[in-house]
Amino acid sequence: MGRIIRFLLILIVLVVLGLIGYSYSGYLVPTQQTVTTPVELDVD
Repeated sequence: MGRIIRFLLILIVLVVLGLIGYSYSGYLVPTQQTVTTPVELDVD
């Protein structure tokens, strides 16, 4: 039973480290684009 728990803990640690590495790798950066919207000011 102890081997199973140890295996699961090691697996969880590896998954967490993998997610952290994936997030820092740059694949999760959203695409950027320029948005221009004309604004009409009603000054009276």
